[in-house]
Amino acid sequence: MREILGRRRRLLSRRNDGRPDLIGAALTFATQWQWPVLPGVAPDPQGRGRCACPDPECTVPGAHPFDPGLLAASTDARLVRWWWTNRPAAPVIMATGGRAPCAVSLPALAASRALALLDRRGMRLGPVIASQTRWALLVKPYSLEQLGELLYAKDFVPGSLRFHGEGGYVALPPSETGQGAVRWERAPLPGSASPWVPDVEAVVDAVVDALTRTGVSAPEL
Repeated sequence: MREILGRRRRLLSRRNDGRPDLIGAALTFATQWQWPVLPGVAPDPQGRGRCACPDPECTVPGAHPFDPGLLAASTDARLVRWWWTNRPAAPVIMATGGRAPCAVSLPALAASRALALLDRRGMRLGPVIASQTRWALLVKPYSLEQLGELLYAKDFVPGSLRFHGEGGYVALPPSETGQGAVRWERAPLPGSASPWVPDVEAVVDAVVDALTRTGVSAPEL
């Protein structure tokens, strides 16, 4: 199937009963795309905006690993199936870097405007993950040295940009977190092999330029 630039694509992620197919999504990420995943902390059932972890001031409620820890992330189908069979509502967390993509994230409003400008320019982007507050653009794995050189060469980098590299993580669709649903703004093609992702240099250059040209003052979120 031919990819059409700028067109939103949807990954099948719903069961017959309408609820998110988290185990199916986790198995696709782990076994088909070789992205190491693990279950995240679910939102606190007593308060959706809170996290079920022990930290009462958790800033990413339900959208981070806790038990097991991040180092347990795996592509093993049996382990992934066991995790989500026992925790069917757990968010799907991907450990970034290594065999998996890294990510660059920014506040949702700024990201929406930046992507619209990049679409008009015809820039090819990989998958983009969207939550209520932030969007994350998946990129090829990079090293800390590579990222440091990239940022050092820039006159200005918005403080709201976050970089999810080796030792980091992102929540993947169709997870439900304390801040709402996680969805694909730009989804990989259903049935595709491991999705194509751009270099981090291209994404950072384009996003910083787009934010500057659109006059978006991306807040610290």
